[in-house]
Amino acid sequence: MIYLLSYACRVLGVFILHESGITCLNCSYNLVLANRPDIIREDYMNELCILQDDVPPFPDQVAFNIIEEELGQPLEAVFSKISSETIAAASLGQVYRATLCASGEDVAIKVQRPEIEPIIYRDLFLFRTLASFLNGISLQKLGCNAELIVDEFGEKLLEELDYTLEARNIEDFLENFKDDPTVKIPGVYRQLSGSHVLVMEWIDGIRCTDPQAIKEAGIDIDGFLTVGVSAALRQLLEFGLFHGDPHPGNVFALRDGRIAYVDFGNVAVLSQQNKQILIDAVVHAVNEDYAEMANDFTRLGFLASGTDVSPIIPALEAIWQNSLEKGLADFNFRSVTGKFNQLVYNYPIRIPERFSLVIRSLLTQEGICLTLEPDFKFLEVAYPYVAKRLLTDPNPALRERLIQVLFKDGVFQWKRLENLIVLAKENVAKMSSNPALRGESRQRSKQWRIERKLDLTDTIKDGARLFLLDAGIRRQLLLALTEDSKLHIQELIDVYRLLEDQIDIPSVALEVAQDLPSVARDVMLSWSASVLSDR
Repeated sequence: MIYLLSYACRVLGVFILHESGITCLNCSYNLVLANRPDIIREDYMNELCILQDDVPPFPDQVAFNIIEEELGQPLEAVFSKISSETIAAASLGQVYRATLCASGEDVAIKVQRPEIEPIIYRDLFLFRTLASFLNGISLQKLGCNAELIVDEFGEKLLEELDYTLEARNIEDFLENFKDDPTVKIPGVYRQLSGSHVLVMEWIDGIRCTDPQAIKEAGIDIDGFLTVGVSAALRQLLEFGLFHGDPHPGNVFALRDGRIAYVDFGNVAVLSQQNKQILIDAVVHAVNEDYAEMANDFTRLGFLASGTDVSPIIPALEAIWQNSLEKGLADFNFRSVTGKFNQLVYNYPIRIPERFSLVIRSLLTQEGICLTLEPDFKFLEVAYPYVAKRLLTDPNPALRERLIQVLFKDGVFQWKRLENLIVLAKENVAKMSSNPALRGESRQRSKQWRIERKLDLTDTIKDGARLFLLDAGIRRQLLLALTEDSKLHIQELIDVYRLLEDQIDIPSVALEVAQDLPSVARDVMLSWSASVLSDR
């Protein structure tokens, strides 16, 4: 059956490519469906992936006419030169290299395929009509209407057609990474851009799947991987704005060691609540709390509200335990995702569109990392970043997650706290200057340093406040110091030794002292509220 499907897909693809003129839509639907394991079986997805790269460009003169129409003036009035052929072609548009007359700067011009919008609207209408006949099956298998799924990927396709939205995405990424010396986001020329043409700063980088060229440029491969993983995790857990299509044509290594991203038409946006639930899921995985992991799926929209999660819990446990048996050092997204795809296909799980983008993006970036370094271990890079976030993030919600990580079955995990501190210090040490640079180049980059020590001031202040205000936490911490009928002084000393070179004790003590009036007020309010409630 799979061979028949494969042949049918390829014949249909070739027919569409050469006869109907809707190459872009065919490839865009392939792109969507090839990353939806809740809709398409894994072997079918592999066949759809084959068609994604076969995208012929539309005529150059047509593109030049679109640019002139958008600019309202001839090409030569704005650009001193422009490439005679496309630099890259994608499903919805293609790219040219040009030089600005006014400044001499090189730019990339992205031009949308002509007459694509009505074709997409037409075919979305046909898909939605067809989906209405599949609602019964979709509700049974996925817990939602098939029309909702069409609406979701239709919305993403239509967003990609709006180049003014992509320009805003670029500006948002620029703002997010403005203080990060390891990441390059191209500038956008708003005055030369419109809904069908986008003019951006030209990125002169090395393709991120060419390890030899990267090494010859004096870039340390392991350091560059650390930069890339840190940038991806910041997008996911810190900013909530995530590059949805970081394939090798959209990610470059610059000769100064930075990682550069291009093409921001396809991004995933995660709410603050979704980011917190993702961190909850990490905490529940660390604590092996599979029932809560299943509930996290419901909260994230993978399961319909009210779905009985009890049949899913053993399957989640089996997937995670299988990964742990191989050791965290050998953990990789592709093997876990392959098992998760089977879970998705066998249970009423629907992957929300934003998370299908996140999953695809992580898989793509892991694939790039493995191309550069076959022995790459994702968690060895990711854990230090996550540890630093848990220990230093100012968000009060993350403080609560830190407490959940440090207590397991009511017992304080001293060793886990020590491991978190060691990993967080490792992240700060690596990222205090660009780790992708070698020798003299790295020394020259010291002016980029943005963080030399693990700043735990806010965490210590919040800990002191919690100790005074929360009777439950106070009791747990006191028990942690006296577990097993002994004082855990040595553990406290070990933790202090890990932090003594990171903390300026006088300044932290001053900060805590300055916060005491506010804490005292909260203590009195809490006390008075408890007295009134007793009456």
